[in-house]
Amino acid sequence: MATRRQFTSEFKLEIVKMVVEQNASIGKLSKDLAINDNLIRRWVKQYHLEQTGTVFPHTKPLTPEQQRIRELERENQSLKSDVELLKKASAFFARTIK
Repeated sequence: MATRRQFTSEFKLEIVKMVVEQNASIGKLSKDLAINDNLIRRWVKQYHLEQTGTVFPHTKPLTPEQQRIRELERENQSLKSDVELLKKASAFFARTIK
């Protein structure tokens, strides 16, 4: 069974920029790098979506900005959970002190 190749976000972004900014041929890149052309097209589509602020939850962001946004969203969710826990604990202790 063949192992699945994994590519870093930096590598994907480099390939996408070659296509978007330098008008490199997806077919040529696909052949030169031995990467399926549909995969490169998917990365380019993801890049364009990220540029408009759209990110799919189960994909790893390509751009550093989107990576940072994803990190901040996780941190924000964690902090919200902490606040809820503290509210419940405060209410519990307020009842037991009375």
